[in-house]
Amino acid sequence: MKLLEGKVAIITGASRGIGSGIARVFAQHGAQVAFTYSSSAESAMVLEKELTALGVKAKSYQSNAALFDEAQELVDAVIAEFGTVDILINNAGITKDNLLMRMSEEDFDNVIEINLKSVFNMTKAVQKIMLKNRKGSIVNMSSVVGVKGNAGQANYSASKAGMIGFTKSVALELGSRNIRCNAIAPGFIETEMTAKLNEDVVQGWRDSIPLKRGGTPEDVANACLFLASELSAYVTGQVMNVDGGMLT
Repeated sequence: MKLLEGKVAIITGASRGIGSGIARVFAQHGAQVAFTYSSSAESAMVLEKELTALGVKAKSYQSNAALFDEAQELVDAVIAEFGTVDILINNAGITKDNLLMRMSEEDFDNVIEINLKSVFNMTKAVQKIMLKNRKGSIVNMSSVVGVKGNAGQANYSASKAGMIGFTKSVALELGSRNIRCNAIAPGFIETEMTAKLNEDVVQGWRDSIPLKRGGTPEDVANACLFLASELSAYVTGQVMNVDGGMLT
């Protein structure tokens, strides 16, 4: 059964990692996928072809969701191309880790802007079409770090915690129009980025997780699929931890 048959989804930051995993799972479930990338045009084109081969309409857009006007232009372009927007996955994000005493103002501002302001920009941009349709699902990619904090990640933790507060507020505002807004808090997910880390460090993290493994992009994508589909029709304002029991 294809859970997203005929739905149009926008996924930000989808050229690799968790974002590309979400795009693949959504396409497998019949969604038409519009996704953004910031710089890796080559990866974006490869993914676009891969999704199209699954028999759905897919298109990549170079866009910086941290810029208010660009977010609105992107949504206008997607509506012109696909006709509507049913699902928004706010996945774009960066890290600039450092201890507070060494963290520059620029590194704090950049992380807040790309991780948190982008969620405001994109949600505001899709709100109009979702209000018109009187339906929609918005999923914001937070983090376990946004729930519990982490040394050396004050900027990232603040951005991801802010996302949770934003999610809950939007759920309260838009619930009467059948627009749902939820957040996912992934734990240690193994992607291209973590593959560059020392294997002993990675194994140490795996050992500390109750399920004794890192998560996969598909683990997060499946949670997104649930929240984007009608299976979660009565779920809004929630934070779903996808962390192998890390926060248990």
